[in-house]
Amino acid sequence: MFRTPTSPSSSSPHAPDGDAAIRSTDNDAALARLSAVQKHYLPDPYIRFFVPRAHLQPARPPLINVGTYVRSVAIDALVESFMGSADGSPVQIVSLGAGSDTRFWRIAAGEHAGRLAKYIEVDFPENTTKKAMAIKKNKDLAALVGEAKLVNGGMGLQSAMYHLLPADLRRPPAEALAALTSDIMSPSLPTLLLFECVLVYMTPAASSGLIQWFVDRFSAPDAAPLGGIVYEMFGLNDSFGTVMMSNLRVRNVTLPGAEPYPTVASLPARFAQHGFQHVGALTLKDIRQRYVEADELQRISQLEMLDEIEELELVLAHYAITWGVRTSGAPSPTWAGWSLKRQDQQEDED
Repeated sequence: MFRTPTSPSSSSPHAPDGDAAIRSTDNDAALARLSAVQKHYLPDPYIRFFVPRAHLQPARPPLINVGTYVRSVAIDALVESFMGSADGSPVQIVSLGAGSDTRFWRIAAGEHAGRLAKYIEVDFPENTTKKAMAIKKNKDLAALVGEAKLVNGGMGLQSAMYHLLPADLRRPPAEALAALTSDIMSPSLPTLLLFECVLVYMTPAASSGLIQWFVDRFSAPDAAPLGGIVYEMFGLNDSFGTVMMSNLRVRNVTLPGAEPYPTVASLPARFAQHGFQHVGALTLKDIRQRYVEADELQRISQLEMLDEIEELELVLAHYAITWGVRTSGAPSPTWAGWSLKRQDQQEDED
């Protein structure tokens, strides 16, 4: 549906079956975001630069547009809250399986630009190559990246702030993330990991090893806080999940990473098992009902006619956002408050 199902993959001619199908879903996600932007659900002047013939692309159904909206505003709020919780310190963001995501440009052109120290995107070589070329060819994208050079034979790109790196994240992290040296990613900076529909395509052992690799680099007593956000589908052991899995198998795609998370209550274990002290999870259904401002819900309800409310809520109930933060030493009261705010909480604070 409205996922960003980019997955780490390999450029090897012996890559596992299904990689091409998984890689192609980044195009689905980009088209979904483009549709939500064109229908005025979301502002994003950059997504069109990553979609060929963007002006000719047909709109997606209202259900996909609404889902894309809910997912986007929730992750945006968590990212902005993380940046604001860093006590004035600039932060670095590492987006794993970034695909055609435009977050770097939206931050760099926005009011929080001064809080960003580094932005690192990692994805399979096919995607990073296309993205590097798009950046080089577009003056609006290139201007915010700054002076940059192509690396890895044109499969990546690096500037002082922005780093685009090719990798197969299913490989052992010491191999796949070898490029993340201290010159690129510093443990002294508060760091946020983004996993948007990436871990669900990996085995539980591989995704756990990936998170632990970052934990190990932020384990020193003086290390900065390490945060993480996961967005993906879960609870696929019911009739809805059976249909979803069947549809994906037709495309030669499987979701091994969904198996350990049958309920929303099980999702925080993703981070808790790695020592993250402050964790939480919400379905997109809950976010839409309790965490989006009433005025915004009213605004988007007027953009398109949506008849399938029950179907929408069923779909939203199978997608979730999980977050967690790990600090050195004792749990931090500052970071304990990093989460989405319910509308009744915001009203009380106001």
